[in-house]
Amino acid sequence: MTAATATAPVSNRRERTGWYFYDWANSAFSTTVITVFLGPFLTTVTEQAAGCALGADECDGRVHPFGLSIAAGSYFPYLVSLSVLLTVFVLPVMGAVADRAERKKPLLAAAAFLGAGATVAMAFVTGERYLLGGLLFVVANIAFGASVVVYNSFLPRLAGPDERDKVSSRGWALGYLGGGVLLLLNLVVVTWLSVDGDDQRTLDLARWCIVSAGVWWGVFTLVPLRWLREHPGAEAGAARGNVLTDGFRQLGQTIRSLRAYPLTLFFLVAYLIYNDGIQTVISLASQFGTEELHLEQSALIITILIVQFLAFGGALLLGGLATRIGARKTVLIALVGWLGVVLAAFWLPEGEPVPFMLLGVAIGLVMGGSQALSRSLFSQLIPDGREGEYYGFYEISDKGTSWLGPLAFGLVFQLTNSYRIGLVSLVVFFIVGGILLAMVPMRRAIVAAGNTPPRLL
Repeated sequence: MTAATATAPVSNRRERTGWYFYDWANSAFSTTVITVFLGPFLTTVTEQAAGCALGADECDGRVHPFGLSIAAGSYFPYLVSLSVLLTVFVLPVMGAVADRAERKKPLLAAAAFLGAGATVAMAFVTGERYLLGGLLFVVANIAFGASVVVYNSFLPRLAGPDERDKVSSRGWALGYLGGGVLLLLNLVVVTWLSVDGDDQRTLDLARWCIVSAGVWWGVFTLVPLRWLREHPGAEAGAARGNVLTDGFRQLGQTIRSLRAYPLTLFFLVAYLIYNDGIQTVISLASQFGTEELHLEQSALIITILIVQFLAFGGALLLGGLATRIGARKTVLIALVGWLGVVLAAFWLPEGEPVPFMLLGVAIGLVMGGSQALSRSLFSQLIPDGREGEYYGFYEISDKGTSWLGPLAFGLVFQLTNSYRIGLVSLVVFFIVGGILLAMVPMRRAIVAAGNTPPRLL
Protein backbone atom coordinates (compact mmCIF):
# COMPACT_ATOMS: atom_id res chain seq x y z
CA MET A 1 0.00 0.00 0.00
CA THR A 2 1.47 3.39 -0.98
CA ALA A 3 1.59 6.37 1.33
CA ALA A 4 -0.94 8.15 -0.84
CA THR A 5 -3.38 5.27 -0.47
CA ALA A 6 -2.84 5.04 3.26
CA THR A 7 -3.69 8.70 3.71
CA ALA A 8 -6.43 9.04 1.11
CA PRO A 9 -7.76 12.63 1.28
CA VAL A 10 -11.21 12.97 2.78
CA SER A 11 -12.65 16.46 2.27
CA ASN A 12 -15.97 18.00 1.36
CA ARG A 13 -17.00 20.96 -0.74
CA ARG A 14 -17.24 23.28 2.26
CA GLU A 15 -13.68 22.52 3.34
CA ARG A 16 -12.28 23.02 -0.15
CA THR A 17 -14.15 26.30 -0.47
CA GLY A 18 -12.60 27.40 2.80
CA TRP A 19 -9.17 26.57 1.39
CA TYR A 20 -9.90 28.53 -1.78
CA PHE A 21 -10.78 31.57 0.29
CA TYR A 22 -7.29 31.97 1.67
CA ASP A 23 -6.16 32.68 -1.90
CA TRP A 24 -8.97 35.24 -2.06
CA ALA A 25 -7.79 36.75 1.24
CA ASN A 26 -4.03 37.03 0.71
CA SER A 27 -4.11 38.11 -2.95
CA ALA A 28 -5.14 41.58 -1.80
CA PHE A 29 -1.64 41.98 -0.37
CA SER A 30 -0.01 40.92 -3.65
CA THR A 31 -2.07 43.21 -5.89
CA THR A 32 -3.08 46.31 -3.92
CA VAL A 33 0.05 46.51 -1.74
CA ILE A 34 2.98 45.03 -3.65
CA THR A 35 1.97 45.56 -7.28
CA VAL A 36 0.44 49.04 -7.14
CA PHE A 37 0.56 51.20 -4.03
CA LEU A 38 3.35 50.39 -1.58
CA GLY A 39 6.40 51.11 -3.76
CA PRO A 40 5.37 54.66 -4.75
CA PHE A 41 3.92 55.36 -1.27
CA LEU A 42 6.97 54.29 0.72
CA THR A 43 9.34 55.96 -1.74
CA THR A 44 7.49 59.26 -1.30
CA VAL A 45 7.61 58.96 2.50
CA THR A 46 11.35 58.26 2.26
CA GLU A 47 11.85 61.26 -0.01
CA GLN A 48 10.11 63.45 2.56
CA ALA A 49 12.47 62.12 5.22
CA ALA A 50 15.35 63.01 2.90
CA GLY A 51 14.20 66.61 2.86
CA CYS A 52 12.20 66.38 -0.34
CA ALA A 53 8.89 67.87 0.69
CA LEU A 54 6.05 67.23 -1.73
CA GLY A 55 6.46 69.68 -4.58
CA ALA A 56 10.06 70.62 -3.66
CA ASP A 57 12.40 71.32 -6.55
CA GLU A 58 15.66 70.33 -4.87
CA CYS A 59 16.66 68.05 -2.00
CA ASP A 60 19.51 65.89 -0.81
CA GLY A 61 17.62 62.76 -1.85
CA ARG A 62 19.28 60.46 0.70
CA VAL A 63 18.32 59.00 4.06
CA HIS A 64 20.70 57.64 6.68
CA PRO A 65 19.21 54.66 8.57
CA PHE A 66 21.63 53.19 11.11
CA GLY A 67 24.44 55.36 9.74
CA LEU A 68 24.06 54.14 6.15
CA SER A 69 23.62 56.54 3.26
CA ILE A 70 20.80 55.34 1.01
CA ALA A 71 19.16 57.05 -1.95
CA ALA A 72 15.45 57.49 -1.29
CA GLY A 73 14.57 55.78 -4.56
CA SER A 74 16.62 52.71 -3.58
CA TYR A 75 15.03 52.23 -0.16
CA PHE A 76 12.06 50.13 -1.25
CA PRO A 77 14.05 47.83 -3.61
CA TYR A 78 16.53 47.25 -0.77
CA LEU A 79 13.66 46.32 1.54
CA VAL A 80 12.36 43.83 -1.03
CA SER A 81 15.80 42.25 -1.23
CA LEU A 82 16.09 42.11 2.57
CA SER A 83 12.69 40.48 2.97
CA VAL A 84 13.53 37.91 0.26
CA LEU A 85 16.81 37.09 2.00
CA LEU A 86 15.08 36.57 5.34
CA THR A 87 12.32 34.58 3.67
CA VAL A 88 14.90 32.07 2.41
CA PHE A 89 15.66 31.19 6.03
CA VAL A 90 12.13 31.42 7.43
CA LEU A 91 10.01 29.45 4.94
CA PRO A 92 11.65 26.00 5.16
CA VAL A 93 11.62 26.21 8.96
CA MET A 94 7.95 27.21 8.89
CA GLY A 95 7.22 24.23 6.68
CA ALA A 96 9.07 21.85 9.00
CA VAL A 97 7.19 23.23 11.99
CA ALA A 98 3.86 22.85 10.15
CA ASP A 99 4.54 19.18 9.41
CA ARG A 100 5.42 18.36 13.00
CA ALA A 101 2.63 20.35 14.63
CA GLU A 102 -0.54 18.40 15.37
CA ARG A 103 -2.61 21.40 14.24
CA LYS A 104 -1.79 23.58 11.23
CA LYS A 105 -4.64 26.06 11.47
CA PRO A 106 -3.11 27.98 14.41
CA LEU A 107 0.09 28.38 12.38
CA LEU A 108 -1.90 29.66 9.41
CA ALA A 109 -3.76 32.06 11.69
CA ALA A 110 -0.57 33.34 13.33
CA ALA A 111 1.21 34.03 10.03
CA ALA A 112 -1.85 35.51 8.31
CA PHE A 113 -2.87 37.79 11.17
CA LEU A 114 0.72 38.93 11.73
CA GLY A 115 0.98 39.91 8.07
CA ALA A 116 -2.46 41.50 7.98
CA GLY A 117 -1.78 43.37 11.21
CA ALA A 118 1.51 44.75 9.91
CA THR A 119 -0.28 45.89 6.75
CA VAL A 120 -3.05 47.62 8.71
CA ALA A 121 -0.40 49.31 10.86
CA MET A 122 0.74 51.17 7.74
CA ALA A 123 -1.92 53.64 8.83
CA PHE A 124 0.71 55.03 11.22
CA VAL A 125 3.30 55.56 8.47
CA THR A 126 2.87 59.30 8.15
CA GLY A 127 5.22 62.22 7.75
CA GLU A 128 8.81 60.97 7.68
CA ARG A 129 8.29 57.54 9.29
CA TYR A 130 10.01 55.60 6.54
CA LEU A 131 11.77 53.26 9.00
CA LEU A 132 8.43 52.19 10.50
CA GLY A 133 7.07 51.61 7.00
CA GLY A 134 10.10 49.53 6.06
CA LEU A 135 9.87 47.39 9.20
CA LEU A 136 6.15 46.76 8.70
CA PHE A 137 6.65 45.79 5.06
CA VAL A 138 9.43 43.30 5.87
CA VAL A 139 7.30 41.70 8.60
CA ALA A 140 4.23 41.56 6.35
CA ASN A 141 6.10 40.10 3.38
CA ILE A 142 7.78 37.37 5.43
CA ALA A 143 4.50 36.53 7.17
CA PHE A 144 2.79 36.38 3.77
CA GLY A 145 5.28 33.82 2.49
CA ALA A 146 5.08 31.78 5.71
CA SER A 147 1.28 31.67 5.58
CA VAL A 148 1.36 30.48 1.94
CA VAL A 149 3.67 27.60 2.91
CA VAL A 150 1.17 26.40 5.53
CA TYR A 151 -1.75 27.01 3.16
CA ASN A 152 -0.17 25.02 0.32
CA SER A 153 0.58 22.11 2.65
CA PHE A 154 -3.17 21.49 3.00
CA LEU A 155 -3.53 20.71 -0.74
CA PRO A 156 -2.43 17.04 -0.73
CA ARG A 157 -4.88 16.40 2.13
CA LEU A 158 -7.84 17.97 0.33
CA ALA A 159 -7.72 16.17 -3.01
CA GLY A 160 -6.53 12.92 -4.52
CA PRO A 161 -4.02 12.74 -7.40
CA ASP A 162 -6.66 13.08 -10.13
CA GLU A 163 -8.44 16.05 -8.52
CA ARG A 164 -5.50 18.11 -7.35
CA ASP A 165 -5.04 20.12 -10.56
CA LYS A 166 -8.67 21.21 -10.50
CA VAL A 167 -8.59 22.15 -6.81
CA SER A 168 -5.34 24.10 -7.14
CA SER A 169 -6.60 25.95 -10.23
CA ARG A 170 -9.83 26.96 -8.52
CA GLY A 171 -7.93 28.36 -5.55
CA TRP A 172 -5.58 30.33 -7.75
CA ALA A 173 -8.46 31.62 -9.87
CA LEU A 174 -10.40 32.83 -6.84
CA GLY A 175 -7.25 34.55 -5.61
CA TYR A 176 -6.89 36.54 -8.82
CA LEU A 177 -10.55 37.48 -8.66
CA GLY A 178 -10.35 38.64 -5.04
CA GLY A 179 -7.18 40.62 -5.59
CA GLY A 180 -8.69 42.22 -8.68
CA VAL A 181 -11.93 43.18 -6.94
CA LEU A 182 -10.19 45.04 -4.11
CA LEU A 183 -7.72 46.69 -6.47
CA LEU A 184 -10.57 47.89 -8.68
CA LEU A 185 -12.43 49.32 -5.68
CA ASN A 186 -9.29 51.10 -4.47
CA LEU A 187 -8.53 52.55 -7.90
CA VAL A 188 -12.10 53.85 -8.15
CA VAL A 189 -11.77 55.51 -4.73
CA VAL A 190 -8.42 57.09 -5.63
CA THR A 191 -9.79 58.37 -8.95
CA TRP A 192 -12.89 59.89 -7.36
CA LEU A 193 -11.27 61.45 -4.31
CA SER A 194 -7.94 62.65 -5.71
CA VAL A 195 -7.53 66.38 -6.32
CA ASP A 196 -5.23 67.65 -9.06
CA GLY A 197 -2.17 69.28 -7.55
CA ASP A 198 -2.82 67.93 -4.05
CA ASP A 199 -0.03 65.38 -3.73
CA GLN A 200 -0.51 64.96 0.02
CA ARG A 201 -4.12 63.90 -0.50
CA THR A 202 -3.01 61.31 -3.07
CA LEU A 203 -0.40 60.02 -0.60
CA ASP A 204 -3.02 59.70 2.15
CA LEU A 205 -5.38 57.83 -0.18
CA ALA A 206 -2.60 55.41 -1.11
CA ARG A 207 -1.92 54.73 2.57
CA TRP A 208 -5.57 53.88 3.27
CA CYS A 209 -5.70 51.65 0.20
CA ILE A 210 -2.79 49.71 1.68
CA VAL A 211 -4.62 49.50 5.01
CA SER A 212 -7.73 48.19 3.25
CA ALA A 213 -5.69 45.26 1.90
CA GLY A 214 -4.67 44.33 5.44
CA VAL A 215 -8.28 44.45 6.62
CA TRP A 216 -9.38 42.34 3.62
CA TRP A 217 -6.61 39.82 4.29
CA GLY A 218 -7.46 39.48 7.97
CA VAL A 219 -11.25 39.33 7.63
CA PHE A 220 -11.36 36.74 4.84
CA THR A 221 -8.77 34.57 6.59
CA LEU A 222 -11.55 33.79 9.07
CA VAL A 223 -13.27 31.68 6.38
CA PRO A 224 -10.52 29.04 5.96
CA LEU A 225 -9.91 29.04 9.70
CA ARG A 226 -13.59 28.24 10.19
CA TRP A 227 -14.11 25.71 7.37
CA LEU A 228 -10.79 23.87 7.09
CA ARG A 229 -10.26 20.72 9.13
CA GLU A 230 -7.02 19.42 10.53
CA HIS A 231 -5.42 16.55 8.58
CA PRO A 232 -2.38 15.42 10.61
CA GLY A 233 0.37 13.92 8.47
CA ALA A 234 2.86 11.20 9.20
CA GLU A 235 5.21 13.62 10.99
CA ALA A 236 2.55 15.28 13.19
CA GLY A 237 3.24 15.01 16.89
CA ALA A 238 6.67 13.50 16.27
CA ALA A 239 8.59 16.34 17.91
CA ARG A 240 11.13 15.25 20.47
CA GLY A 241 11.34 18.68 22.09
CA ASN A 242 9.21 21.67 21.33
CA VAL A 243 7.84 22.07 17.82
CA LEU A 244 10.01 25.06 16.89
CA THR A 245 13.41 23.61 17.83
CA ASP A 246 12.43 20.28 16.33
CA GLY A 247 11.43 22.11 13.16
CA PHE A 248 15.00 23.43 12.81
CA ARG A 249 16.35 19.93 13.39
CA GLN A 250 13.97 18.46 10.82
CA LEU A 251 14.97 21.14 8.30
CA GLY A 252 18.52 19.80 8.31
CA GLN A 253 17.24 16.27 7.80
CA THR A 254 15.06 17.42 4.90
CA ILE A 255 17.99 19.07 3.14
CA ARG A 256 19.97 15.84 3.45
CA SER A 257 17.01 13.68 2.43
CA LEU A 258 16.47 15.62 -0.81
CA ARG A 259 19.30 13.53 -2.21
CA ALA A 260 16.99 10.53 -1.84
CA TYR A 261 14.45 12.25 -4.13
CA PRO A 262 16.58 13.55 -7.02
CA LEU A 263 13.63 13.72 -9.41
CA THR A 264 11.71 15.98 -7.00
CA LEU A 265 14.78 18.19 -6.82
CA PHE A 266 15.06 18.13 -10.62
CA PHE A 267 11.47 19.38 -10.90
CA LEU A 268 12.27 22.19 -8.44
CA VAL A 269 15.19 23.29 -10.61
CA ALA A 270 12.98 23.35 -13.71
CA TYR A 271 10.32 25.33 -11.83
CA LEU A 272 12.94 27.73 -10.47
CA ILE A 273 14.05 28.59 -13.99
CA TYR A 274 10.76 29.02 -15.83
CA ASN A 275 9.02 30.65 -12.86
CA ASP A 276 11.83 33.19 -12.65
CA GLY A 277 11.01 34.18 -16.21
CA ILE A 278 7.33 34.50 -15.32
CA GLN A 279 8.01 36.64 -12.25
CA THR A 280 10.41 38.88 -14.18
CA VAL A 281 7.88 39.58 -16.95
CA ILE A 282 5.24 40.41 -14.33
CA SER A 283 7.50 42.69 -12.29
CA LEU A 284 9.04 44.55 -15.25
CA ALA A 285 5.94 44.95 -17.43
CA SER A 286 5.07 48.36 -15.98
CA GLN A 287 8.64 49.63 -16.36
CA PHE A 288 8.66 48.40 -19.96
CA GLY A 289 5.37 50.20 -20.60
CA THR A 290 6.52 53.52 -19.18
CA GLU A 291 10.18 53.66 -20.20
CA GLU A 292 10.10 51.92 -23.60
CA LEU A 293 6.54 52.39 -24.84
CA HIS A 294 5.94 55.77 -23.12
CA LEU A 295 2.43 54.87 -22.03
CA GLU A 296 0.30 56.86 -19.59
CA GLN A 297 -0.23 55.60 -16.05
CA SER A 298 -3.94 55.07 -16.77
CA ALA A 299 -3.10 52.58 -19.54
CA LEU A 300 -0.84 50.64 -17.17
CA ILE A 301 -3.53 50.48 -14.49
CA ILE A 302 -6.15 49.25 -16.97
CA THR A 303 -3.70 46.59 -18.17
CA ILE A 304 -3.06 45.43 -14.59
CA LEU A 305 -6.81 45.00 -14.09
CA ILE A 306 -7.13 43.13 -17.40
CA VAL A 307 -4.39 40.73 -16.35
CA GLN A 308 -5.90 40.25 -12.90
CA PHE A 309 -9.42 39.41 -14.03
CA LEU A 310 -8.43 37.33 -17.07
CA ALA A 311 -6.05 35.31 -14.89
CA PHE A 312 -9.20 34.13 -13.07
CA GLY A 313 -10.57 32.67 -16.29
CA GLY A 314 -7.14 31.53 -17.47
CA ALA A 315 -6.55 29.47 -14.33
CA LEU A 316 -9.91 27.73 -14.74
CA LEU A 317 -9.40 27.26 -18.49
CA LEU A 318 -5.97 25.65 -18.15
CA GLY A 319 -7.16 23.69 -15.14
CA GLY A 320 -9.90 22.21 -17.31
CA LEU A 321 -7.40 21.47 -20.06
CA ALA A 322 -5.21 19.63 -17.54
CA THR A 323 -8.07 17.24 -16.77
CA ARG A 324 -8.02 16.23 -20.46
CA ILE A 325 -4.33 16.12 -21.38
CA GLY A 326 -2.52 16.22 -18.01
CA ALA A 327 -0.97 18.99 -15.94
CA ARG A 328 2.58 18.80 -17.26
CA LYS A 329 1.52 19.05 -20.91
CA THR A 330 -0.71 21.98 -20.01
CA VAL A 331 2.15 23.79 -18.23
CA LEU A 332 4.37 23.22 -21.27
CA ILE A 333 1.66 24.75 -23.50
CA ALA A 334 1.49 27.71 -21.12
CA LEU A 335 5.28 28.15 -21.36
CA VAL A 336 4.95 28.30 -25.15
CA GLY A 337 2.40 31.05 -24.52
CA TRP A 338 4.91 32.91 -22.35
CA LEU A 339 7.46 32.61 -25.15
CA GLY A 340 4.95 34.22 -27.48
CA VAL A 341 4.36 37.03 -24.98
CA VAL A 342 8.01 38.06 -24.67
CA LEU A 343 8.63 37.76 -28.41
CA ALA A 344 5.52 39.83 -29.21
CA ALA A 345 6.66 42.51 -26.74
CA PHE A 346 9.63 43.23 -28.99
CA TRP A 347 7.28 44.46 -31.75
CA LEU A 348 4.91 46.59 -29.65
CA PRO A 349 4.61 50.14 -31.03
CA GLU A 350 5.38 53.17 -28.86
CA GLY A 351 2.59 55.32 -27.50
CA GLU A 352 -0.22 52.92 -28.42
CA PRO A 353 -1.93 51.40 -25.37
CA VAL A 354 -4.22 48.92 -27.15
CA PRO A 355 -1.47 46.49 -28.30
CA PHE A 356 0.00 46.61 -24.79
CA MET A 357 -3.41 45.77 -23.32
CA LEU A 358 -3.81 42.89 -25.78
CA LEU A 359 -0.48 41.57 -24.53
CA GLY A 360 -1.97 41.85 -21.03
CA VAL A 361 -4.83 39.62 -22.21
CA ALA A 362 -2.33 36.97 -23.27
CA ILE A 363 -0.46 37.22 -19.96
CA GLY A 364 -3.70 36.83 -18.01
CA LEU A 365 -4.66 33.69 -19.91
CA VAL A 366 -1.37 31.85 -19.28
CA MET A 367 -0.30 33.26 -15.90
CA GLY A 368 -2.82 31.74 -13.51
CA GLY A 369 -2.81 28.27 -15.03
CA SER A 370 0.97 27.94 -15.23
CA GLN A 371 1.33 28.81 -11.54
CA ALA A 372 -1.64 26.80 -10.24
CA LEU A 373 -0.72 23.64 -12.13
CA SER A 374 2.93 23.89 -11.10
CA ARG A 375 1.74 23.91 -7.49
CA SER A 376 -0.42 20.82 -7.95
CA LEU A 377 2.29 19.01 -9.96
CA PHE A 378 4.76 19.53 -7.14
CA SER A 379 2.26 18.20 -4.60
CA GLN A 380 2.52 14.81 -6.33
CA LEU A 381 6.28 14.70 -5.69
CA ILE A 382 6.20 15.24 -1.91
CA PRO A 383 6.65 12.29 0.50
CA ASP A 384 3.69 11.80 2.82
CA GLY A 385 3.76 14.00 5.90
CA ARG A 386 6.45 16.32 4.52
CA GLU A 387 4.16 18.77 2.70
CA GLY A 388 5.09 21.84 4.73
CA GLU A 389 8.84 21.26 4.48
CA TYR A 390 8.80 20.72 0.74
CA TYR A 391 6.45 23.62 0.06
CA GLY A 392 8.84 25.75 2.08
CA PHE A 393 11.53 24.98 -0.49
CA TYR A 394 8.99 25.47 -3.28
CA GLU A 395 8.22 28.98 -2.03
CA ILE A 396 11.94 29.73 -1.92
CA SER A 397 12.04 28.77 -5.59
CA ASP A 398 9.15 31.20 -6.07
CA LYS A 399 10.52 34.12 -4.03
CA GLY A 400 14.11 33.54 -3.02
CA THR A 401 15.58 33.29 -6.53
CA SER A 402 13.53 36.03 -8.18
CA TRP A 403 16.68 38.08 -8.72
CA LEU A 404 17.98 35.88 -11.57
CA GLY A 405 15.57 37.13 -14.24
CA PRO A 406 15.89 40.83 -13.32
CA LEU A 407 19.68 40.42 -13.25
CA ALA A 408 19.68 38.95 -16.77
CA PHE A 409 17.33 41.69 -17.95
CA GLY A 410 19.53 44.38 -16.37
CA LEU A 411 22.75 43.04 -17.86
CA VAL A 412 21.26 42.84 -21.36
CA PHE A 413 19.85 46.36 -21.04
CA GLN A 414 23.23 47.65 -19.88
CA LEU A 415 24.89 46.11 -22.94
CA THR A 416 22.25 47.07 -25.50
CA ASN A 417 20.44 50.05 -23.91
CA SER A 418 17.20 48.44 -25.12
CA TYR A 419 14.30 47.34 -22.96
CA ARG A 420 12.95 45.34 -25.89
CA ILE A 421 16.06 43.19 -26.22
CA GLY A 422 16.24 42.89 -22.44
CA LEU A 423 12.72 41.49 -22.32
CA VAL A 424 13.25 39.14 -25.25
CA SER A 425 16.36 37.77 -23.52
CA LEU A 426 13.99 36.12 -21.03
CA VAL A 427 13.08 33.50 -23.65
CA VAL A 428 16.06 31.56 -22.29
CA PHE A 429 14.22 31.00 -18.99
CA PHE A 430 11.12 29.61 -20.69
CA ILE A 431 13.05 27.43 -23.14
CA VAL A 432 15.47 25.95 -20.60
CA GLY A 433 12.81 25.58 -17.90
CA GLY A 434 10.41 23.96 -20.36
CA ILE A 435 13.02 21.51 -21.61
CA LEU A 436 13.93 20.52 -18.06
CA LEU A 437 10.27 20.09 -17.12
CA ALA A 438 9.72 17.88 -20.19
CA MET A 439 12.68 15.75 -19.12
CA VAL A 440 11.28 14.96 -15.65
CA PRO A 441 9.92 11.37 -15.65
CA MET A 442 6.86 12.39 -13.67
CA ARG A 443 5.32 8.96 -13.15
CA ARG A 444 8.59 7.52 -11.88
CA ALA A 445 9.20 10.61 -9.72
CA ILE A 446 5.76 10.32 -8.11
CA VAL A 447 6.20 6.63 -7.35
CA ALA A 448 9.68 7.33 -5.96
CA ALA A 449 8.10 9.79 -3.50
CA GLY A 450 5.75 7.03 -2.33
CA ASN A 451 2.62 8.42 -4.00
CA THR A 452 0.08 7.14 -6.50
CA PRO A 453 0.36 8.81 -9.95
CA PRO A 454 -2.76 10.47 -11.38
CA ARG A 455 -4.40 9.04 -14.47
CA LEU A 456 -3.00 11.82 -16.67
CA LEU A 457 0.32 13.64 -16.40
